[in-house]
Amino acid sequence: MMGRNQTTISEFLLLGLPIESEHQNLFYVLFLAMYVTTVLGNLLILVLICLDPHLHTPMYLFLSNLSFSDLCFSSVTMPKLLQNMQSQDPSIPYAGCLTQMYFFLFFGDLEDFLLVAMAYDRYVAICFPLHYTTIMGPRLCLFLVVLPWIPTMFHAMLHTLLMARLHFCEDNVIPHFFCDLSALLKLSCSDTRVNELVIFFVGGLIIVIPFLLIIMSYARIVSSILKVPSAKGICKAFSTCGSHLTVVSLFYGTIIGLYLCPSANNSTVKETVMSMMYTVVTPMLNPFIYSLRNRDMKGALRRVFCRKKIHFSL
Repeated sequence: MMGRNQTTISEFLLLGLPIESEHQNLFYVLFLAMYVTTVLGNLLILVLICLDPHLHTPMYLFLSNLSFSDLCFSSVTMPKLLQNMQSQDPSIPYAGCLTQMYFFLFFGDLEDFLLVAMAYDRYVAICFPLHYTTIMGPRLCLFLVVLPWIPTMFHAMLHTLLMARLHFCEDNVIPHFFCDLSALLKLSCSDTRVNELVIFFVGGLIIVIPFLLIIMSYARIVSSILKVPSAKGICKAFSTCGSHLTVVSLFYGTIIGLYLCPSANNSTVKETVMSMMYTVVTPMLNPFIYSLRNRDMKGALRRVFCRKKIHFSL
């Protein structure tokens, strides 16, 4: 491995998605529509929560931060993917590649912790409704929103610095649509064992522990609901928890499968498709699953539009 010629890599080439040339325009329109949906959906949530005082509650504080995280997380990779699909030059500078990797890890990790905060908020609301306002006070909410920025910045910076110390050989082609951590490690001529150990141990702490905390929160919620003999309440709770857990499982399942339990049988196409699930599909689905389906958000939308109509009529 060390015997290969080491050169100074100034840029990488992103191969993008394994799409036939005749289908390129079709998939470009599809991914553009998905990205626009992600941006508009998350921006709508942010605007509604800011404008409507009824939504100034802990749950919607976490939702607004999740929407911001989803918006940024998707914007780290999608604009470059769309640009490359319409360009004959799929290159990305070395510094730009490391920057993309840093923000990808940062906003991905931030989403992990926000999903935990949201699951804990629902756990308190359903299992301890009489003490909800006392437990979920402003200080705790601020703590749950601000604290995740510290480990996420550390985790993203750690991987970026470890990647920056590696040497890359003549092969600068990344068989992916973004500067993926594992794809870059495969191109390196250096010993990557330290990087792989950090992915496994630190990544395990950042990913697996939040995932287990979410599962525990929803398990307690389900257990609490089953003690109350209300068929309507049970159906409503299972519907909500089921949709939330579907997105959580999609997000965490693909990440754990890709980075913590990688298989030698995984093809490049399979890894790319799995990456699309949590980088593109999940940020697009989150606004519908967590926010736009519930009555509070629909009520806020009506109130904001009615207020605008009254303003224009005057």
